[in-house]
Amino acid sequence: MDPLAAATALVHERFPHATWAILTGSVLGPHRTPGSDLDIVVLQDHDAGYRESLRFRGWPTELFVHTPHQLARYLERELAARKPSTHRMLAQGVTLLGDPGDLPARCARVLADGPPPLTDAERDWLRYSLTDALDDLTHAVDPGERVVIATALWVESARAALAFAGRWLSHGKWLLRELRELDPSLAADWLAARDDPAPFAERVLRPAGGPLFDGYRAQAPDG
Repeated sequence: MDPLAAATALVHERFPHATWAILTGSVLGPHRTPGSDLDIVVLQDHDAGYRESLRFRGWPTELFVHTPHQLARYLERELAARKPSTHRMLAQGVTLLGDPGDLPARCARVLADGPPPLTDAERDWLRYSLTDALDDLTHAVDPGERVVIATALWVESARAALAFAGRWLSHGKWLLRELRELDPSLAADWLAARDDPAPFAERVLRPAGGPLFDGYRAQAPDG
């Protein structure tokens, strides 16, 4: 069955009184694979929000059900974390039921505008974290620990590259997609650095001020 038809049938069966529902995700775009699922965001005024996984007419399905208050909190937290998963879902989706108004357009503007600039404290934390991981990798003697440290450094160096460049963060496949959007050559170099991430991490650090350890100080959070 066509994904749009299947998603519409599911929404009318499960959420006939929802304020609105949107189908989103890779099933609608060029990244669709045989394993793509139906990602459906639903807004309803009653009950609590939740996430649910199920199969519907042969389709693996992920439901993201929100109340207005919960959705607003999700969007706010995503901005603070520079990880706009829900913004992207709403901006790039297709309405199945109801009318989300200008919310998709507002989310699209947020995506286009990018995250707020890093504060000095955030920049210093990223520099310190990569420096500390590089030091751990340099002095690791246990083969298993070395693999774990290298893997963490590889991932965090990509996230730091995006943060230093003023781009949105992500994880998994979206981390690579964000890097490719920033700089395809950089993304290719990152993939090639999987087994030896230290040179790539050092490359990320250089334009951001270099390694940081001596003198690093972080204020305790309020409360």
